[in-house]
Amino acid sequence: MTTASPPETALPDPAEAANVVYNPSLERLREFSRELETTTTFGSPSYVSEHRSRCADRTRTAVDDEFTARDYGHVDDALEYAREHEMICLDRQVGRHPDHSYVCRYYVPKEYGRIALSLAKLLEPAAGDTVTDPDFLTVQVPEWDETAIRVLPDAGVTAVLGSDYTGEAKKSFLRLFMFYAKQNGGLGLHAGSKRVELRTETDDLETVGQLFLGLSATGKSTLTAHGLWLDEPESATMLQDDVCALLPNGSVTGSEGEGLYVKTIGLDPDEQPALHDAVTHDSAVLENVAVADDGTVDFESDVHTSNGRASILRDHLSSAADDIDLETVDQVFFITRNPLMPPVAKLSPAESAAAFMLGESIQTSAGDPSSAGESIRVVGTNPFIIGSKGAEGNRFRALIDDLDVDCFVLNTGHVGAGAKDIGVDDSVTILREIARGTVEWTDDEATGLTIPRSVPDMDIGAFAVPDHVDEYERKVRDLRSERREYLSEFEDLDEAIRDAVY
Repeated sequence: MTTASPPETALPDPAEAANVVYNPSLERLREFSRELETTTTFGSPSYVSEHRSRCADRTRTAVDDEFTARDYGHVDDALEYAREHEMICLDRQVGRHPDHSYVCRYYVPKEYGRIALSLAKLLEPAAGDTVTDPDFLTVQVPEWDETAIRVLPDAGVTAVLGSDYTGEAKKSFLRLFMFYAKQNGGLGLHAGSKRVELRTETDDLETVGQLFLGLSATGKSTLTAHGLWLDEPESATMLQDDVCALLPNGSVTGSEGEGLYVKTIGLDPDEQPALHDAVTHDSAVLENVAVADDGTVDFESDVHTSNGRASILRDHLSSAADDIDLETVDQVFFITRNPLMPPVAKLSPAESAAAFMLGESIQTSAGDPSSAGESIRVVGTNPFIIGSKGAEGNRFRALIDDLDVDCFVLNTGHVGAGAKDIGVDDSVTILREIARGTVEWTDDEATGLTIPRSVPDMDIGAFAVPDHVDEYERKVRDLRSERREYLSEFEDLDEAIRDAVY
């Protein structure tokens, strides 16, 4: 029997290696993939990849999976490829916080400069001219016979074989960013972060920190980037739209300091003006978006996939703050699209941990295109957890309890089977008024939830769930039973969280 063992992960100094183009400019990166580009009417490059989403079913980590010699062999193959072929190497940085930031080294074949170009739009350059000892290392080899993503968390190494999707490169680093947050007493979150500044009765400005947990394409980026229709001096600014780390002191560290990797399908300049402006800027990089030969872009078309993406710069997103870290979190929102849930409900700490564990939503094309539209549960709405998921729920409960954070479940879909849509305007109104503290809450006997009695500028009563769902009592009873059964699967989860099903 062959003994599985970690590979030798060292690679030559990229600044000295003859086969490596080290930290080339954005212009050179674009030039390396010029033959793959369709130039949009905005002047930005657009590419079509073979893989249109992440390969979750081909991803294994040495923490959660029993690594065999074959798994370690995949890592060896990627490293050997990087030693022997003409490669691009980028040194970038994930995070800015002095206690939680990491240098990331990324290798990809030169002809796939387009992937490096997108990644360079998302992560900031590493500090200093050269880096001798990066924290994380990813080697991506798109043209490989087998698709395999293998992660060695303790070594900070990821091999991406057989996929040319930019999301695999990005998440290879963010996955480890979250893992190391947990190792250091915090918790990595698949979440957007936002700073809201509101005028008080004494004309001072009060800061409210908000986090949004949700699967891709559930409205996380839209709500995180939205200005909430506030007028100066009040403001709402986006800090992060994808991955953060909640630290034990209540601060939230960002991960991507340069840009954002946003969904483009159905991008509407009226509903998402800030995002639309950034995506249509010539600095954006489009991936799997419908672009005609003459450069005309159609954000409504899913001719390639409904998971079309754009890497955009924070500098061109008007709602983005200059900084990426949140001083203190006050409110956490779990974004769902469960039709049996009201537009918003307020949760107790135990219910909040249960909501974190349930991670209820609707499958999207970003995760599994073949199952898009189906109900799904993902702990923490985070497909990138490394280690015990029950321990994640326990850690979340402990942190929000210690920090006295208010938690809510926010439905961005519809109430009932399409009977009552919850629009972006509705969700934005709810978020603004919760931040202001103007929502009146009531314990609702029909749903068993704490829901708004009133919300300024909104007819919240029109969204009463029982009014829009046939056989509501039976369906919600079945839902609670399903939730209890699901939570029973996590042996490490505290009993109090299991019993807090709402």
